[in-house]
Amino acid sequence: QVQLQESGPGLTKPSQPLSLTCTVSGGSITTNLYYWSWLRQPPGKGLEWLGTIRYTGSTYFSPSLKSRTSISRDTSKNQFGLQLSAVTPEDTAVYYCARTPGPNGGFYDYWGQGTQVTVSS
Repeated sequence: QVQLQESGPGLTKPSQPLSLTCTVSGGSITTNLYYWSWLRQPPGKGLEWLGTIRYTGSTYFSPSLKSRTSISRDTSKNQFGLQLSAVTPEDTAVYYCARTPGPNGGFYDYWGQGTQVTVSS
């Protein structure tokens, strides 16, 4: 069974970078055709997709956040990370990592529990 676990700082100061890690167990992030994504949900708002790293290592991002978002991976640790630069209080949200089981899946079959990120001075 695939499990995903987010980790990172719960509190980040404005203008600072945010780094989160998703640790995957029960499945490899390099398995053919699987996609690995970051999403977030601000308080009182809907779920927002941030970006995705494919099994090949290629990435793509939400247009609204592309300029300050990156995703990387460490295949030896079966982890992928989110880096969000120059955060503001508007970035306060619960952040999730999730898997899509193929390029045409159109859904996420496994999710992490989510990790709260608060941006405040």
